[in-house]
Amino acid sequence: MLRVGSKVACMTCRNLVSTNMGVRFRIPLQKLHPLSRAIHHRYSANSNPQRPPHRTAARHFTSLSRLPMRPPKPPPGSGGRGHQHQRNFWVARLAARLLRLRYILLGSAVGGGYTAKKTYDEWKDLLPDFSEYNWVIPDFIWELSEQIDLEKLAKALPEIEEIAKLLPDMDKIGENFTFLKSLLSSETSGEPQLKATDAPTIATSESGDKQYKKSSDKEKLDQLQEELLRNQMKYQRLIERLEKENKELRKVVLQKDDKGIHQRKVKKSLIDLYSEVLDILSDYDSNYNTQDHLPRVVVVGDQSAGKTSVLEMIAQARIFPRGSGEMMTRSPVKVTLSEGPHHVAMFKDSTREFDLTKEEDLAALRHEIELRMRKSVKEGQTVSPETISLSVKGPGIQRMVLVDLPGVISTVTAGMAADTKETIFSISKAYMQNPNAIILCIQDGSVDAERSIVTDLVSQMDPQGKRTIFVLTKVDLAEKNLASPNRIQQIVEGRLFPMKALGYFAVVTGKGSSGESIESIKDYEEDFFQSSRLLRDGMLKAHQVTTKNLSLAVSDCFWKMVRESVEQQADAFKASRFNLETEWKNNYPRLRELDRNELFEKAKNEILDEVIGLSQVTAKHWEAILQKKLWERVSTHVIENIYLPAAQTMNSGTFNTTVDIKLKQWTDKQLPHKALEVAWETLQEEFARFMAEYKGKDQDDIFDKLKEAVKDESVKRHKWNERAMDSLRVIQHNALADRSITDKPQWDAAIQFMEETLQSRLKDTESVIDDMVGPDWKQRWLYWKNRTADQHIRNETKNELERLLKLHDEHTAYLANDEVTTVRKNLESRGVDIDPVLIKDTWHQLYRRHFLQKALVHCNLCKKGFYYYQRHFVDAELECNDVVLFWRIQRMLGITANTLRQQLTNREVRRLEKNVKEVLEDFGEDTEKKMQLITGRRVQLAEDLKKVREIQEKLEAFIEALHKEK
Repeated sequence: MLRVGSKVACMTCRNLVSTNMGVRFRIPLQKLHPLSRAIHHRYSANSNPQRPPHRTAARHFTSLSRLPMRPPKPPPGSGGRGHQHQRNFWVARLAARLLRLRYILLGSAVGGGYTAKKTYDEWKDLLPDFSEYNWVIPDFIWELSEQIDLEKLAKALPEIEEIAKLLPDMDKIGENFTFLKSLLSSETSGEPQLKATDAPTIATSESGDKQYKKSSDKEKLDQLQEELLRNQMKYQRLIERLEKENKELRKVVLQKDDKGIHQRKVKKSLIDLYSEVLDILSDYDSNYNTQDHLPRVVVVGDQSAGKTSVLEMIAQARIFPRGSGEMMTRSPVKVTLSEGPHHVAMFKDSTREFDLTKEEDLAALRHEIELRMRKSVKEGQTVSPETISLSVKGPGIQRMVLVDLPGVISTVTAGMAADTKETIFSISKAYMQNPNAIILCIQDGSVDAERSIVTDLVSQMDPQGKRTIFVLTKVDLAEKNLASPNRIQQIVEGRLFPMKALGYFAVVTGKGSSGESIESIKDYEEDFFQSSRLLRDGMLKAHQVTTKNLSLAVSDCFWKMVRESVEQQADAFKASRFNLETEWKNNYPRLRELDRNELFEKAKNEILDEVIGLSQVTAKHWEAILQKKLWERVSTHVIENIYLPAAQTMNSGTFNTTVDIKLKQWTDKQLPHKALEVAWETLQEEFARFMAEYKGKDQDDIFDKLKEAVKDESVKRHKWNERAMDSLRVIQHNALADRSITDKPQWDAAIQFMEETLQSRLKDTESVIDDMVGPDWKQRWLYWKNRTADQHIRNETKNELERLLKLHDEHTAYLANDEVTTVRKNLESRGVDIDPVLIKDTWHQLYRRHFLQKALVHCNLCKKGFYYYQRHFVDAELECNDVVLFWRIQRMLGITANTLRQQLTNREVRRLEKNVKEVLEDFGEDTEKKMQLITGRRVQLAEDLKKVREIQEKLEAFIEALHKEK
């Protein structure tokens, strides 16, 4: 090897290679052969005779700077004159060759400098524009730089000696140029002399050079392509290294900021502002045809075409659930990608951050996405149009907003809803029909192009291809499976599919294993394209491959579309806001613009105020209501099943025994249940009464449905304490067992209670009899009413039975059979044909009236019987056992009402308040429930106004930030 300056002469390959400034020239060695032969001869003659000559030459030819500057000694035995002649000969030939060499040096210097400048410019153009990352460094960094200790920074920098080691050896360069100068100066001493035998050698070498040049053209092209790929990969790794350093810098800055160096609220990034606008628009349903035409990247493709894998490569994390051949994307997923110091993900409606560098957080994120998808799908459906919003931040991630849609299918399989295919088409069309949406069309390269469905759909929505980017996935499988690789070239050149696109890309998203990491997939993708003949043979261009180039292109297209359309959308929302505000002023000039959530909070406060009013009800009011309602509930049972059966026995001992037995049975089985039912109904009625009274105080009728729903749901959830029934049963049993009336007021109260009860029952009985017999003669004459045939028969039967009661005033409660026969025969003699059952039914009502009348007379007599009762005198006319019964009933009612009142005020009212609060909280979290219960044009108008104002403000803030970034 002979090295001259920046040129290297290799004796083994017989070529001279110039590496000056990255430019290579190949020169046949035959032109320098005399020089190399002379030097070889010189050093082989002076070398060790025991060492092989080729090793000695190889050792001494490593650098031309090692050549001695004195002439070689003549060999022993030869004359100095002959050797001097031989030395002059090869020196002349060497000088002739060096004359040609200086032109080569000059050409190399000029051409190398030009090529180096051109290569530098090309590499500089390949580097990304780092001005977009200026936002990464906050404003206070420049203030922080003033506080940096420069001495510490100087110590952290490498020493001058270490930097000097990286510089070339200037002494060796000086020696080389000194030697060249001596050689060039020697050529002026004489003309070069060439032997005659050298001419054929030169001619032969020139013909060989031509053949070698032809044969090496293809090799040069291959080497240039390989060098281009290596340079591209090299600088891509350089960019990634710089991004990692930037990430570490941001971590240090944030850590110092957390320690209190400079507290300042971090501004939201540009893409975060834009994503917030899209989130609001996704929930907004305008009645003014203000359509959402803001740009976003819509990812569409056939099922299992690799959509999710491409998105994961762009996001640099395996964030989506995966399945083997089954549908995993069941609803649209909006992913907001942005640059940040930490690789994290977060849902729009959650504050939890998932660390994407930890496998457990990645698994939790995938599980959460799958749960949200299944939750959004309604019963009986397979896919859902509801959007799941997710943000991903990390170093080196391109800023954009992507929407991953369910994969397009051709056939509905078992387990899917019948309309799944149409639903997926409608969802995809809804997103792609946005004129500013960028369509990222994903096509599986490992399957036949004729099986593609999505390309036809995309060509329908964007026939000119002005906003479509085509991505061919699984290129590694396509290269193996396809017999003709030219088919891949036809696809990426847009000549195979019936669709047009802005750009065509080919990517590899792994080997098909779900356990592959993003880094391993990147390495596999780079290795594949570096060794693939698709790129080497020129079928694919370097900028059309790898997901890195794809993400850069999509991001550029996205932001270009955003800058072109965002101001137009802002103007549209401004006009919509003006229309809504005008309508509100005309229809509701004196009302505040309260949206559904604000109205719900207002109604919530009113309902809680009404519930609190229950605790302010007095004990006297509770007991009076409870006692009255409880007696209304049990009075029929007391009269019909206890009092009348016992009183009609006409025996004092039998009366008391019957009463005790029936009261015991009643207390054990029915009375406690009835009492608790009455208490619960009373609580509900009082709650409804308070709400009705509050409604009259200028309450908004827009809350009526909500309050009714809250009341019903609270009542439904309320469960009375079961232990209260057992304690109440004991209390009631003890109250009914007491027969001792201690004073005259209690006696008089019992008589009054009995008298009112009997009069009420007598009145009811007379009303029943009047309905049976029809109007009397007075009503018939005054009101022109007539009796029916049945009423006429009933009237005749009544008259006959009343004559029987007059004859037997102490008659029992039941008619004997012979008495029934007698009555029937007497009626038949008057031409009235009647059924015996009708006779007994009429007798029951007549005897009931007769008995109640006698009981009232006896009640009046017992008003003066307290003295006999207290002295335990026995007087048949003044046996007031029925008065004692009604006193026992009255006392039981009072004690039960007091017990229920205590339970209501101490426990049940508070539990009802708690239930109402829980119901209100549940309704507040249920958006659909609020939309059902708070309705009306006024509500919808306020909702639209709030949304439009919020969208307009967000858009204006985004546009301002966008202009600042420009």
